Amino acid sequence: MRVLGVDPGLTRCGLGVIEASAGRGVQLVEVGVVRTPPDQAPHLRLLAVAEGLDEWLARHRPDVVAVERVFAQANVRSITGTSQVAGVAMLAAARAGLPLALHTPSEVKAAVTGNGRADKAQVQHMVMRILGLAVAPRPADAADALALAICHAWRGGGAGSAVRAGYGGADTLPRAVGEGLTPAQRLWAQAERDARRAGAVAPRR
Repeated sequence: MRVLGVDPGLTRCGLGVIEASAGRGVQLVEVGVVRTPPDQAPHLRLLAVAEGLDEWLARHRPDVVAVERVFAQANVRSITGTSQVAGVAMLAAARAGLPLALHTPSEVKAAVTGNGRADKAQVQHMVMRILGLAVAPRPADAADALALAICHAWRGGGAGSAVRAGYGGADTLPRAVGEGLTPAQRLWAQAERDARRAGAVAPRR
């Protein structure tokens, strides 16, 4: 299974492609970022990200696209751009006829490091170790994209179940029950829902 991980961001959109084999074997195919200038009009920045995504999809032909599920945060301007780019990535997957998976930051961190509250340095270090890289991918957005792809390869249930496992429909929260969810996904989803009901806000990495 070939997975394209997308860490949405308007200034830097991280992209990482891995090849997953039987068991937990994963291999780096390519990693990078699509950059857009902050002084450019927003619609042109989104167009640049969309064109970059389309080029990666055409070149690597992934079996599934894994995108970070975006949560609200204090910086409204930042979350708006991030959400817009996430939507562009979701649309790109739909236009390519590919399954889409949405994974929360805590799910990605737990899958890669074993700790749902790991910091960026820990994620980068584990991505480097898992993929057998001599140096950590830079910038951090690129490493985050690879972590998303690894998370889906290990916890997402494969390309065929990506939509069932990662997408909860119109609700912005992950589903805690339903066909296609692993026990770990049910626990993570329920924890996210409980935290939201208690008034907590999941932090952006």
